[in-house]
Amino acid sequence: MRSLLAKGETRVISILSSINNWVQSIIASAGYPGLGLVMVLENLFPPIPSEVIVPFAGYMTFKGHFNLAAVIGVATAGSLVGALILYGLGWWLDESRVRRLVCYYGRYAMLSEKDLDRALAWFRRYGELTIFFARLVPIVRSVISVPAGLARMSIIRFVGFTALGTGLWSFLLAWAGRTLGANWSLVADFVSRYQDIVMVLLVAALFLFLVRRLGSRIANFRS
Repeated sequence: MRSLLAKGETRVISILSSINNWVQSIIASAGYPGLGLVMVLENLFPPIPSEVIVPFAGYMTFKGHFNLAAVIGVATAGSLVGALILYGLGWWLDESRVRRLVCYYGRYAMLSEKDLDRALAWFRRYGELTIFFARLVPIVRSVISVPAGLARMSIIRFVGFTALGTGLWSFLLAWAGRTLGANWSLVADFVSRYQDIVMVLLVAALFLFLVRRLGSRIANFRS
């Protein structure tokens, strides 16, 4: 049993390594269009990690091949396009159909029904601001677009929150890749290791924001 699990884990690592190599070759050979394309795919296929894509592009700015502002802009635009596709999926399909899609085909994108449930719970509990905060959390940052579509969230607000959150995420990753230079791959290791801590901090920040907003509304009501 353990040997089978070890073989399965080795296979997954091999697949992810191949994906990362493919992503880097696309960006290096196709430039900004390649970066935009893989960022669209990153939203639709979460095993393509933005914490590899954008730091590598940031490293390319360190080498003088890319411009940092352009990398941030293209990465943000690509993510926004991918997010809009998933938003549209949620808009046109009801939750039961989306759930069936995830159950039947999610394994090909390494997504589970549990990932969908977590994204739905976040959106229902914290509202539209989740779209901004979730862009900083791996996996959830992709799936969260579906609940927004299911809830018929205003597309203007969806685009605004997505652009702000994704822009911040892209800036942090690109800047880190540029700063680390040849050690840019350490960014992915850091994100993977500390993503649970990041999620806790984001939830805490969102909770404090909601408490303050509620407090200000109560104060205005009393006055």
